[in-house]
Amino acid sequence: MKINYNYIKIIGLLVLVAFLFVFSSFRNSARKVSEPNIKFLGDENLFITHEAVSKLLIQNQQSVSKTAKEMIDLNDLESALNANVMIKRAQVYINVDGTLSAEIEQKKPIARVSTNASYYIDDEGSYMPLSTNYASRVPLVTGFIAKDDLHHVFSVAKKIESDDFLKKHVIEIHQNEDKSIDLKFRLNDFKIQLGSLEQLDKKINNLKAFYQKAMKDNTLNSYSIVNLRFDKQVICTKK
Repeated sequence: MKINYNYIKIIGLLVLVAFLFVFSSFRNSARKVSEPNIKFLGDENLFITHEAVSKLLIQNQQSVSKTAKEMIDLNDLESALNANVMIKRAQVYINVDGTLSAEIEQKKPIARVSTNASYYIDDEGSYMPLSTNYASRVPLVTGFIAKDDLHHVFSVAKKIESDDFLKKHVIEIHQNEDKSIDLKFRLNDFKIQLGSLEQLDKKINNLKAFYQKAMKDNTLNSYSIVNLRFDKQVICTKK
């Protein structure tokens, strides 16, 4: 019987490939994870520190460092990070070299409530606690504010955050008991009465037109109240 050495070579090659695959898979899964690599996306101002994120990267009360890759549940680690009130979004993964990496996107504050409680409102309208690591310069929110009802002040804060003129000038958003809104400018002591949020864009345009004319006439400091509650006019009260 003639032996076909080509078949033997092919079978031997397949066995070798299978062995190397199983061996590398076993070795890779048993490889120890190095110290985590933490990367913050976007803003460089850190409301939560690298050390705080490292503490969250703990599984079964033991650091993930020096833990076998197959023993690490990435979903659990992501859930732990995403549950933190300072973190907007987190992604955790392990590189082929065994490096555990975490990409962190922080929440972005756009206003700071300063009443009997102090906290931020983030850019999605949610509660965000103050940070001991960094304080953001955003408009203050005062008046009658409930943590579970931030819709009105969030809408105004979002408008301010997206408008260069308002972002430059507005330092305070005041919500009255009836939920009407007043604003305060950085360099002027008059009170701006927005009223309700109906036709907000038109009211802001009226405010800009008033400001430009009053600045041209050098009368900005002559008023105590700038009333934008009415549709087609700006009513000013002199000091």
